[in-house]
Order: sequence, then structure tokens, then C-alpha cells
Amino acid sequence: MGRFLMNLMLASGGYPWTVVPVERRHDYLKALEAASVSQNARPFSEFLAGLVKDRQKAAGKKAKTIAKHRAKRTA
Repeated sequence: MGRFLMNLMLASGGYPWTVVPVERRHDYLKALEAASVSQNARPFSEFLAGLVKDRQKAAGKKAKTIAKHRAKRTA
């Protein structure tokens, strides 16, 4: 439920929905533990910011590819 609410907040700010990849799960849990146990939210914030940046880059590449294919069809 927490990640769903996080994504709602990200989307309301114009950011893409972000999913924690399985291969990054250990890093996610480590950052979440630091925030929960040590009251240090910085690692968790930096982890999420990195995921959001990765999603933005991926979305930008996808948009460029779609535009390129559309241009080919109309030419």
C-alpha cells in the first residue's frame, strides 16, 4: 500500500510511476531499514530519486522512438 501511495504522490507531481526492480530489492530494503530503524531518510530518498530519474530517462527514450516511428509512417 505504501508504494502505491508513493506512486500517487509522484504522479500528482508529474513524475512517472516507479517500480522497484527485483534486482534492486536488497538496496531498497537496506534503504528502507535505514529510514525506519536509524531515522535516516537520506538513503531511502536517494534510492527513490535514482529510480525516478531512471524511469524519466526510459520514458524519454520511449517517446523519441515513438516519434521516430510516427515520422517514418507519415513520410
